[in-house]
Parts: sequence; structure tokens; C-alpha cells
Amino acid sequence: MVNKMKYFLRHPILLYKKIISKIYIFYISYSKNINMAGKLYLIGRPLIDIRNNARIEFGDNVSLRSDNKGYHINMHSPVKLFVQGENTLLKIGNNTTIFGTCIHAYRHISIGNNCLIAANCQIMEGHGHDLSFSNVENRINTTGMDNIKPIIIEDNVWICANTIVLPGVKIGYGSIITANSVVNKDIPPMVIAGGNPAIIIKDYDGSSPR
Repeated sequence: MVNKMKYFLRHPILLYKKIISKIYIFYISYSKNINMAGKLYLIGRPLIDIRNNARIEFGDNVSLRSDNKGYHINMHSPVKLFVQGENTLLKIGNNTTIFGTCIHAYRHISIGNNCLIAANCQIMEGHGHDLSFSNVENRINTTGMDNIKPIIIEDNVWICANTIVLPGVKIGYGSIITANSVVNKDIPPMVIAGGNPAIIIKDYDGSSPR
């Protein structure tokens, strides 16, 4: 305890950020749209935007990291959780850590237990605009609600930096997505996948298609 106090006295800005994080957690804990099953840890302040009757469910020991200090790569933005729509649910499981990533849920995104999501990832179940080939002049006015597909990320998944996960994707148990990938189709359990579009690079259980 004494050593921790000495550390914060040498780095007062960190103490300030820690206090702000505690206040923010206390504030959101009273939101009717947020349910916390246990402890939530914040490093830096995330951007949490919940609209209509949408909800976020945090498991126990979830960490949202939005501060570059001490992180091994550069993080360009804080964690952003944007949840909109009637009865939309973003569910984040126990012991999951998310670094500087944007997650945009229109209907349902489920992230399992013990997941690692590295910095600058984009996880979205809608495209922001509709294709609108029947009326391309009106495309700019659309919201992407015509192509919403839920995303499921199972337990123990590691998504590396700068990855984009597109609508309708399921990433199987224990799999790793390499950096700078675009995931546009389901990834089976226990594989390393990567690329644009992501393909299976190595299979660790022998049962996944190649």
C-alpha cells in the first residue's frame, strides 16, 4: 500500500486518472441500461453511448483500457461502446479485456469469457449505410438497418490489433485473429486466422475445415 502511494505521488496524473475512472464507474453503475455482474476496471475513460432501450451487460472482472501509457503498441482512440436500437444487447463476459476498440451493436453482440481484444479493432453488426442500388442518390441518408446480423465471439478468443469484424460473424472458442485482418465469415474454434478476408492459417484441434 505504501509503495503504491509513493508510485502515485511520483505520477500524479495517474492518480488523477484513477480517481476519474472510479467516479465514472460509480456513475454508470446506476444506469438502468447497464448491468455489472461484478468488478469493472477502467484505464482511461471509455466512450459509452447507449440509446433507446439498448443495454450493456458486463461480466465480472471486465477491463476497458483507453489509455496509451504502458501499452505495447500505439492506441489511437479510447474504447467506444455504441449500443442503439430497441432491446439491443451488448454482452461482455467475465475476465475479458478490451483495448481502444469500437464496438457498435444494433441488435446483439456477445463477447465471451477470457477474451482479449487489442487496440484499434472495429466490431460492428451493421455497415452504417444500406447498399441502396435501387436509389443510390439516397444512400447517404440511410442508416444500415437493412443488413444487421448479430456477432458472436466465443470464450478465450484473442483478436489482435487493427482487426475489423463484420456483421454476422461467429468466432469460435479459443481462436486467434491476427493483426490487420478483416473477418467477414465464421471462424471455427481453436485456429489461427488472418488476412483480408481472414482465412485459416493453422488449425490446433484437427477438426476445422481448411
